[in-house]
Amino acid sequence: MSTKKIYVVRHGQTDYNLKGVVQGSGIDAPINATGKKQAAAFYENFKNVPFDHIYHSGLIRTKQSIAQFLKPDIYQEQLVDLNEISWGNYEGLPMDHEENQYYVNMLQRWSTGELDFKIEGGESPRQVAIRLKRAFDYILTTGGENILVCMHGRAIRILMTVVLGYELRYMDVFKHENLCCYLLEEKEDGKIYLDSYHPSPLTMKEL
Repeated sequence: MSTKKIYVVRHGQTDYNLKGVVQGSGIDAPINATGKKQAAAFYENFKNVPFDHIYHSGLIRTKQSIAQFLKPDIYQEQLVDLNEISWGNYEGLPMDHEENQYYVNMLQRWSTGELDFKIEGGESPRQVAIRLKRAFDYILTTGGENILVCMHGRAIRILMTVVLGYELRYMDVFKHENLCCYLLEEKEDGKIYLDSYHPSPLTMKEL
């Protein structure tokens, strides 16, 4: 019998996502029209879940994506520790061929265990993992049986390794898309298990 269910969802689409511009914790972009459609569809799919605690990052795109769930009688809190990884000097830059090659090479280095490597001015996966663990431990201790957490793509990948006990270098096995949702369960033994993955509630054809 589970003691907690934690729904970890990624924010809706922003114009930065649409244009392929690097967007991390240093860019506080709102969701766009497509993001609003995704958020509405996600709400329709999950509106019957009796959420009693809701958390989102310090960036506006996460709060906007779950706005329909934020009722006055439901506990809600902003946690900056849930913010996206900082991409440092790459934030705000379009992902042209040169930048894409640098990004691919960086992912390769991370996958081989170079988890302290980071873009100048940014964060490493290990640094992000530390603050995400702090945030998740806090969430588990503040009560709630059905918990909604809205955050970011790379941060979700890192969080999954932290809470499920994977080596951090395997973070990219966890996929993400706008308004996808990972359902986690904390069992009575105190361990966290992955129950299911729910893809984006809207296909590109429906958008």
